[in-house]
Amino acid sequence: MSDGTDRPAGYYDPSGGVAEPPRVVPGRAARGSAAPPTTRTAPLPGMPSPATPGRTGHGRRPPGDTGGGRHPKPRPTRRRKVTRLAILLVSALVIGSIGTYVWADTRLDQEIDLGALPDRPPAGKGTNYLIVGSDSRAGLSEQARKDLRTGSAEGRRTDSMILLHTGANGTTMMSLPRDSWVTIPPYVRPETGRSFAAEPDKLNAAFSFGGPDLLVRAVERNTGLRIDHYAEIGFAGFVGVVDAVGGVDMCLERAVKDEKSGADLPKGCQTLDGTKALAFVRQRKQEAQGDLGRTRNQQKFLSALAKKAATPGTLLNPAKSFPTLSAGLDTLVVDKDTGLQDLMSLFQAMQSVTSGGGRQINVPVSDPGFATSKGSAVKWDDRRARKLFAELRDDRPVTLPQEK
Repeated sequence: MSDGTDRPAGYYDPSGGVAEPPRVVPGRAARGSAAPPTTRTAPLPGMPSPATPGRTGHGRRPPGDTGGGRHPKPRPTRRRKVTRLAILLVSALVIGSIGTYVWADTRLDQEIDLGALPDRPPAGKGTNYLIVGSDSRAGLSEQARKDLRTGSAEGRRTDSMILLHTGANGTTMMSLPRDSWVTIPPYVRPETGRSFAAEPDKLNAAFSFGGPDLLVRAVERNTGLRIDHYAEIGFAGFVGVVDAVGGVDMCLERAVKDEKSGADLPKGCQTLDGTKALAFVRQRKQEAQGDLGRTRNQQKFLSALAKKAATPGTLLNPAKSFPTLSAGLDTLVVDKDTGLQDLMSLFQAMQSVTSGGGRQINVPVSDPGFATSKGSAVKWDDRRARKLFAELRDDRPVTLPQEK
């Protein structure tokens, strides 16, 4: 069929359309019809329609056309750039902190199983930590042993023991002299398999004979306080932590000189590095009260260490906080139920004592030079000690005078 132009109906129109043939109405001729042919515009495959508003035949916007009134995104201002950078930095710190937390938590040496110990006292109120500074030489070279004057003693012994109680009435840091005359529970020597009945001896002997397990049992038996967490650090870890925080500031009322520990410190305020700090907390020969005087020095130093480690310059500085954490973990031994979060709670409790939120005391003593078959020992004041232990067990306010 033709439209009268000698071209077939439905032909392709180069102008961009397809011409439809005229509709033929019955009784009316196609040629000369008053109704002209209708033309329907159809786009080529893959090409935009020229009729699309704001588009050229090539699919591009004409100059100055923003497309239906939309405006381009404004460039970020300096303030927005700084905000984005801050968010990125905080995110990186958070991710880094989480990574460090996971790393540190997996590094903990959780070798003590408190839940497996026999004859334990019932749990009281609050939380009890037993903090032990051991004379373990692990991690020290021969030269370091000479420099630190640690001696050549084998095995593990304690240099300090502190029972830290936290509860509704604040924190109490109570030193337990290592020469305390106590009853050692029945035990088996692991190296020989030989059994021993309960016997009186120095508290330090429990650690020497049976390690942390027997020490915890001895403390629980003689105080009636259930130990919830155990933490022990050796010489190398102690020195490493002090050095990692940049030393600890101490003010000494008198000069300290002790040939055995190597302490040689002038009177007055000074910063103690790891080597000097270890010598200070170990010395006792010139202390008028011997082991009792040493425990007071240890409490003062630990409080100062906690205060230094809690400063923003240490906590928020990865160059200091990471080495501090790493150094502490090298010789740290804890129980199976103690994780990094528990250690953080322990650290915060120690720091609260420094800031005035707790007390530093010694176990009540009736005779610091008690003569025994094992040499001079420290005899507790039974009546006052029992009263103190009951107050801690029930988480009541401690009524003993605060140590100076």
